[in-house]
Amino acid sequence: MPEPDLDRFTSRRSTVYANEGIVATSQPLAAEAGIELLREGGNAFDAAVAVAAALNVVEPTSTGLGGDAFALYRTADGEVGAMRACGGAPADATIENVRESLREHENSTEWYPEQRGYAVDGSSDADDLGMPFLGPHTVTVPGSARGWEATVERHGRRSLGDVLQPAIRYATEGYPVSEVIAHHWQSAEELFTDEHAIDAYLNEGTAPAAGERIHLPRLGGSLETIAERGADAVYEGEIGERIVAEVQEKGGFLSEDDLTDFDVEFPEPVSTRYHGSEIYELPPNNQGLIALEALNIADEIDAGEHPLNSPERVHYFAEAMKRAFHDGHRYITDPSYENVPALASREWAERRAAGIDATASDVEFGVPDSHAEDADTVLVCVADREGNVVSFINSLFAGFGSGLVAGDTGIALQNRGASFSLDPEHPNSLAPGKRPFHTLIPGVVDFAPEAENEDWAAFGVMGGFMQPQGHMQVISNLVDHDLPLQAALDRPRWRYREDGSLAVEGRIGGQLATKLTRMGHDTRVLTPTQFGGAQVARTQDGVLSGATEPRKDGTAAGY
Repeated sequence: MPEPDLDRFTSRRSTVYANEGIVATSQPLAAEAGIELLREGGNAFDAAVAVAAALNVVEPTSTGLGGDAFALYRTADGEVGAMRACGGAPADATIENVRESLREHENSTEWYPEQRGYAVDGSSDADDLGMPFLGPHTVTVPGSARGWEATVERHGRRSLGDVLQPAIRYATEGYPVSEVIAHHWQSAEELFTDEHAIDAYLNEGTAPAAGERIHLPRLGGSLETIAERGADAVYEGEIGERIVAEVQEKGGFLSEDDLTDFDVEFPEPVSTRYHGSEIYELPPNNQGLIALEALNIADEIDAGEHPLNSPERVHYFAEAMKRAFHDGHRYITDPSYENVPALASREWAERRAAGIDATASDVEFGVPDSHAEDADTVLVCVADREGNVVSFINSLFAGFGSGLVAGDTGIALQNRGASFSLDPEHPNSLAPGKRPFHTLIPGVVDFAPEAENEDWAAFGVMGGFMQPQGHMQVISNLVDHDLPLQAALDRPRWRYREDGSLAVEGRIGGQLATKLTRMGHDTRVLTPTQFGGAQVARTQDGVLSGATEPRKDGTAAGY
């Protein structure tokens, strides 16, 4: 199936308004799961987890129980908080052990290195092996189930069993696959080689077409078990045993102790003030500091003062982004292992803004061998009438993840460990228990921190290194230009890439792209699917509103 032609239209949607609750996400059936929980007396936190679980079923190409989950939120009583359900590397996953194991599998007919991402150059030196992109060594401890449970127990009104019911229903009764997701599902035909993975997600080896009805009974059974027994079924029960057996059978190091030792964290968010609005992000090991540093540098050079459709606006924001990426990818790692400097400080931004002028600069960025530039993710944003706003994000990292599906559970296991390096001098070098550099960043914004009337939004933009770039563009659209929510998401986007090019959407206009090239940018046109997937839900003076990404299958639903 060819890639959907998303250039043929903008969203042609208007912002959705509602009284009781608003849900925005990338798949309509998942959005309805959130509305269902709100109608049944749940709050925004219950709805967010219901949607996240439903996306596990209706958009398994980007998320699942075998991955991680994060949240940023503002509660009805004024608390701004964060949830991090992100697992680390197995306790036995030392650089030496992984290199030795990779060498043993170099010529394996099962793992065929070229397809599985082993960086083998033909020599016999284990030091020449890089971290693979797929396979058992990329599986880190999954955080989603514990994250879902902790969220509803701490802030919700309903039980975990309650919020999982829509997902269970979609998995067991079936649902028709939507267009963009059907396109991405095709990758599973090449990725999945084990019989139980093929049985779980393919129909006789074939991915479902758009509109084709599919059932995921194995995944539905796992969700039913978790609904009955809680997240312990994953971390201390039979589901966990099957996850561990799958990884170890394929040569990986994940153990039952690794699962048992996992805990959810509630870290303090980081923030900055941008043109009168307070923007909140996740601290390291996530790339939230990149978004904040970029906004601060953009503020220093008045990037947001340029007209909305001008090449100068794109240029100056891109120059700010380059420097923030360079710094973030140099310093951001698991803070338990390395100190991360104050990248979001005004003093740091003032120094980094020096030297930015009207021509493109050559600034390198990227985490070598992180494979994170174009990762896949799902996001849900929810607001309710009480004043709760929640941005909740989940991922398997790249598509269906590592290529492993745990036995008969239907749970695809993430490949987030591919972001580690086997170079011991690298800031994100592999170490037992260490959490990898993480792209996922939900966001929250207070549009009126000095006003008596409240105006808060949960937001985010999916897609690897597009995420902080999307955060900056959406915030500027809303804050600098006061665009309606849906218009702010519909705007053509740009993204700076690891190869130094400045990618733009075709809709951005040939004249603007030409002017950017004259400024010295290596300007290239990419398809809309390369520019992320944004969602936003807002509560403003008691009125709820929401918008969804036109580059996805999703919807904003309210009642």
